[in-house]
Amino acid sequence: MPTEDKVKGPASYFPSIEKTYGQPVSHWFKLLKQQQGLKHMEVVAWLKSEHGMGHGHANALVAYLRAQEGA
Repeated sequence: MPTEDKVKGPASYFPSIEKTYGQPVSHWFKLLKQQQGLKHMEVVAWLKSEHGMGHGHANALVAYLRAQEGA
């Protein structure tokens, strides 16, 4: 039986985010990088209010990007 590495953590939401909102995650990361100086949950709230994103999807994008940036 082949062993496949299953994507875990925030990145596991990426296919659903792309399908639901019609944009690649790179689009969302570009927008998020423009939201300097805001706390994690403030950015999540911004995605929800300005882009109609669900909480889980917004949180996954912010968490992933911040982890990549070491913030």
